[in-house]
Formats: sequence, C-alpha cells, structure tokens
Amino acid sequence: MAVPWKVIGALALVLAGFGSAWQFQDWRYGQQLAEQARLSAETLNQLAVVGATAQQAEQDKRLALEQRLAASDKTQSEKMTNAQKAQALLCDRLATSDLRLSVLLDARSASGCSVPATPGAGGVDHAAIRARLDPAHAQRIVAITDEGDRGLIALQACQAYVKALAPAR
Repeated sequence: MAVPWKVIGALALVLAGFGSAWQFQDWRYGQQLAEQARLSAETLNQLAVVGATAQQAEQDKRLALEQRLAASDKTQSEKMTNAQKAQALLCDRLATSDLRLSVLLDARSASGCSVPATPGAGGVDHAAIRARLDPAHAQRIVAITDEGDRGLIALQACQAYVKALAPAR
C-alpha cells in the first residue's frame, strides 16, 4: 500500500499549520507575560515612590517634633535657671539682713506683744500687727518655696513634652 503524496503533503501542511498556530499561541503568551511583568514593575515602582514619600513625611514630622522639644527644653531650662537665681538672690538678701520676712498676727492673740504696728516704707498692711521671722526660719521657708517652684517648672516641662508628643486634635 502506497501512501499517496497528496495525503502526506496535506498531513505536512496540517502539521505545519498546527505548529505555526502553536508558535503564535506561544508568542501571544510571551507577550502577555511581558505585559504582566511591565505592569508589575510599574506597580512596584509606584509603591516604592509612595513608601519613600511616606517615610520622608514621617522623618519631617520627627524632625519638627525634635525641634519643638528642644525649644521647649531650652525654655524650661531658662525658667529653672531664672528661678534658681531669684531664690539665690532672696537667700542672700535674707542672710545679709537686707530683707526680713514678717507675718501678720491676729490682734487678739498678739495683745501682749510689743511689736510696732506701723508698717515699714514698703509695707502694704496699715496698722497691722506684724512679727519678724527668725532669719534661719525665713531661709527654710524660701528653700521650701524654691523646691515648690522647681517642682512646678518641672511639671510644666513634662506637660509641654506630653503635649508635643500628643497628636493634634
């Protein structure tokens, strides 16, 4: 049985057509993969840009916060230094008898005291009975108030720190 050449030729043409169709399909599939790869690369690039922008924004926020905290710290340090200077000056004035602390006395309980009732040149209370405090006691009172002042300044510094860290509402 002889195979007619026409059948072999037709079979060859069918196989060639099938092969070229297969190659065309491979080419289209390759194009689709290339397009997906390009889109994926663009998406990754956009995500990288967005991430870098967000990171820069966070760094800018952090830098601004650090600057605000540094300014607040400087202000609080100046307040603390000024309070310490004022306290030292007050203590010096008390120690040199340049300044005397006094207290108002109740007229009924001070009936036996021989403290003058007239105020000094800088006094505010007219005809009130006053008693001078011992300089050592006056210095202890000033030290106590100084500790209170420093505590209030430290509290203000803490409040400013927390306020700077808290998100704005």
